[in-house]
Amino acid sequence: MVGVPADAEVEPGMLLVAAPTMFDPNFKRTVVFVIDHRAEGTLGVVLNRPSDVPVHDVLPGWGGHVADPQSVFVGGPVEKKTALCLAALRTGETAASVPGVIAVRGPVALVDLDTDPEALEPKVRGVRVFAGYAGWDSGQLAGEIEREDWVVVPALPSDILASPDHDLWGQVLRRQGVPVALLATHPGDPQRN
Repeated sequence: MVGVPADAEVEPGMLLVAAPTMFDPNFKRTVVFVIDHRAEGTLGVVLNRPSDVPVHDVLPGWGGHVADPQSVFVGGPVEKKTALCLAALRTGETAASVPGVIAVRGPVALVDLDTDPEALEPKVRGVRVFAGYAGWDSGQLAGEIEREDWVVVPALPSDILASPDHDLWGQVLRRQGVPVALLATHPGDPQRN
């Protein structure tokens, strides 16, 4: 359609899945959860990059309350000293009824890290802490989508808590159906094909 920006499908709660041809080391084979998308730009976190840093080392009060592995995930290359926290709320809970969270989409919410984790724990299925984020200025993401660097797909609430032992990148692509699902079979390094 004429005049529809390439990022028209992007909205909070969607996933940006790096295309197999994405070779930027910050984003190769990543799955980015979109937290905010507006004309001024887009903000999200990489869901599948755990670090070796335990949450307890940087946020002692939250260490025992985060999903396994209890490590900080690398949310992206921007503001790496900034911590963001996402929660998957339990069935029946809404962001409006849970103090200390801001709705993103459905049962996924952004957590204020000044909130008491003990009070939040019974209302969530799990939380994950991210260091840094992925950010795009106005029009930048649209250009990358047009260049086919990203596949835009719906997220499942479980994606934000997915175990790094599983290939989230491949799982998300495979559940899209053909032809997108075929991208999951890409070897990553074409020379190994």
